[in-house]
Amino acid sequence: MSHRFLLGMVIIFISGSLNGSFAFPMKHSRHWKWENTWLIFTTFSLLLIPWLLAWEFVPHLAALYATFPIRVLLIPMVFGFLWGLAQASFGVGIQMVGMALAFAVVSGLSCVSGSLAPLLAVSSRELFNPRGLLLLGSIPILLISLVLYAIAGKRREKEQAEPSSASVHSRFMPGLAICIFTGILGSAWNLGFAFSGSILQQATASGASAVTATYAVWALVLTAGYIPNLIYCVFRLGQNKTSRLFIGHGAVREAGLGLAMAVLWLSGIVGYGIGASIAGQYGTSVGFTLFIAAQILASNLLGVLTGEWKSTSASTRRYLLAAVLGTLLTVSVLNLGGLF
Repeated sequence: MSHRFLLGMVIIFISGSLNGSFAFPMKHSRHWKWENTWLIFTTFSLLLIPWLLAWEFVPHLAALYATFPIRVLLIPMVFGFLWGLAQASFGVGIQMVGMALAFAVVSGLSCVSGSLAPLLAVSSRELFNPRGLLLLGSIPILLISLVLYAIAGKRREKEQAEPSSASVHSRFMPGLAICIFTGILGSAWNLGFAFSGSILQQATASGASAVTATYAVWALVLTAGYIPNLIYCVFRLGQNKTSRLFIGHGAVREAGLGLAMAVLWLSGIVGYGIGASIAGQYGTSVGFTLFIAAQILASNLLGVLTGEWKSTSASTRRYLLAAVLGTLLTVSVLNLGGLF
């Protein structure tokens, strides 16, 4: 096993851990509401930083875009907009069910839908080859995992309810539904890249490296994804009258938390691209499995450490562990297809 492969895997594991930890700073918010922090996070991660990277590392970016008809540029942006809907709902899902469950459910479903959608769209005949059969085999494992998450979440909700409460107002099942929606739609950016080969080729021809050429597509996909996030955050700001918090007490600290989220999230995405390139042949198969696994493990560890499963029974935590292991098995079986 080459040193480059091992180095690539280490970078990917660290990147997945960073990406799985991006929501952690939001737990330390004291003065802002969800919409305030999420708007700062998405403004930096989906708009400002991607364009800074694209302008800095892709030579002649404006001229590059000008060489394509508008239809070619719109394709990644349409998929980016769909992904942006999922990104906004992901933030709501984290708020409702916690970081641990949200990441595990969304990561598992995105992994399956992100592999299934391009396969059906580009080469449906591959569905009955080894790669496609592994994909189909991973789906029932994931469905069983989702049932286990639902059981664990409902038990947690009941066990953490105040003893004085006459009834428990359920947030878990709606939150789980939001996470399932997010996971299914959350792979739309993958299709955006699948249909952006000509942009990547032209960026490479203009002098960008194989890694930095992707910034030309990232800028389009993420900017389109920013639009639904912006609309939803502005709606919440108006509905809850929380825009005044941007200039209120502790605003600088709260904005720093949103920026920290953006740095963690983008560092994970960019780091994965670097690690996969260094790892070579299996960077996008074995490497992607490791990236998703690191996301799930990091988010669940932080969820436990920050008290998301405090005051729950050992039996409930066993359901959670079984669900996490099932999700990791799903990702592993699915990405074995990269070896064929």
